Amino acid sequence: MVHSSPALPPLDTLETFARAARLGSFSAAAEESGITHGAVSRQVSRLERWMGVRLFAREARGVRLTPEGMRFYARAEEALSLLGNTGERWLPRPNKAVVRLSVTPSVASLWLFPRLAKLEGNELHVELTLEHRLADFGEGTDLAIRCGKGPWAGVRALPLWQEKSLPIASPAMAARLGKRSDALSLLDLPILHDSNIEGWRRWLAREGVDYTPRGQDRRFEDYNLVIDACAQGLGIALARPPLSDAALAAGRVVAVSQRTLDSHVAFHLIRPDDALRSPAIEFASRFLREAGHDEARINAFIAPGKPKT
Repeated sequence: MVHSSPALPPLDTLETFARAARLGSFSAAAEESGITHGAVSRQVSRLERWMGVRLFAREARGVRLTPEGMRFYARAEEALSLLGNTGERWLPRPNKAVVRLSVTPSVASLWLFPRLAKLEGNELHVELTLEHRLADFGEGTDLAIRCGKGPWAGVRALPLWQEKSLPIASPAMAARLGKRSDALSLLDLPILHDSNIEGWRRWLAREGVDYTPRGQDRRFEDYNLVIDACAQGLGIALARPPLSDAALAAGRVVAVSQRTLDSHVAFHLIRPDDALRSPAIEFASRFLREAGHDEARINAFIAPGKPKT
């Protein structure tokens, strides 16, 4: 067998390979593993590239092991058996169906975490990947939450909530402002924003201000840091309901203007066009109900195939 470094095969592919070999089907292996057929195929292809040989012969009704695949299957089963005897299981929680969710840190900390136990219930376990990059549904991710305008090619996306932005500050900074809430008064103070400053530009443009970030202003990668910085009195931020709701309700921040502006972007729940697994359907349904969506929109989102336009 010819292969290049590293010296060990990709360990995350071994269990998938062994399942496909035992069941004689990528589809059956996908169902048992809780990932998509495409993810199984990609993992096997990755292992085959490392090995430098074909491990499976693809046939109309499934797959069968090649001679090299048979020899490697015996070794893989040995290795997995040894790993299984260490007392450390790869599955995070026995008897719970796993749902893999890719989500930005701000949505996770400000909206999802307080609701996660309720959304999981007794049947589901949500594996979270906290990231900003585009979700890779080919690697086993079931659902993702991202902010943008949409729609996006190759996926189905449903806007979660409509944001109405307004300026907020710590109670102490709001007291300094008094009743002044015009754009020029706010610009006497540092402006806080995340990686997208378009919201502030649009809000200030309503009063004829062409905003460009200044040296005193602060940029944070995640909106949860914007909220924390605002509550600590570092500057003025824009509320983004419902992510800012808890801080407003607790009095950590207060509104310094009543003029609101519909956000130009929205957070979306995103899924691949491929059919969702049953656990992902259940989680998406619970999530969307918690976000205030009606059953018609939920059913359209979780239904197999592309929705009618």
